[in-house]
Amino acid sequence: MEELIRTNNPVEISLIRARLEEAEIPFLLADEFTSIVDGSIGAIPRRFLVAAEDLTQARGLIDDVLKGS
Repeated sequence: MEELIRTNNPVEISLIRARLEEAEIPFLLADEFTSIVDGSIGAIPRRFLVAAEDLTQARGLIDDVLKGS
């Protein structure tokens, strides 16, 4: 799996999750529980991981989310 994005922004996380689910691109949201354990202070960014063959399509889907950052 390849890293698509690493972020602490809850709005970005929500938008990216929705876009990937809508496009039916399987993903793993890594470090979600680790971030919660740290008290949700945002010290540990969450990472979206997708299969290597889905990476280009996934980047295209979230391009406008990243440009808004």
